[in-house]
Amino acid sequence: RGRAQPLVIDVELELTQADVRHLRDTVDYDHIVAAARGIAAEGHVELVETYAARLAEACLGDPKVRCVRVRVEKPDAVPEAAGAGAEVTLDRA
Repeated sequence: RGRAQPLVIDVELELTQADVRHLRDTVDYDHIVAAARGIAAEGHVELVETYAARLAEACLGDPKVRCVRVRVEKPDAVPEAAGAGAEVTLDRA
């Protein structure tokens, strides 16, 4: 609390279109990075679970994404561990 902490973020996407032949058929990674940075820029997020859920929801904003898994780890959270974190999976219902 009260200080910026590094995060390790892993995003896995399942696309609705199985036949990916061109760049336009997939998701632009720059949009995912921009969403991750934008969430952080909004101000302090109390829980990594909340951050992961917000990023997952942003990824589902792309109609090509059917399912998203976001894992967020805080490598400095627990001195005795490599990291602590949470994973959120969302899909289109």
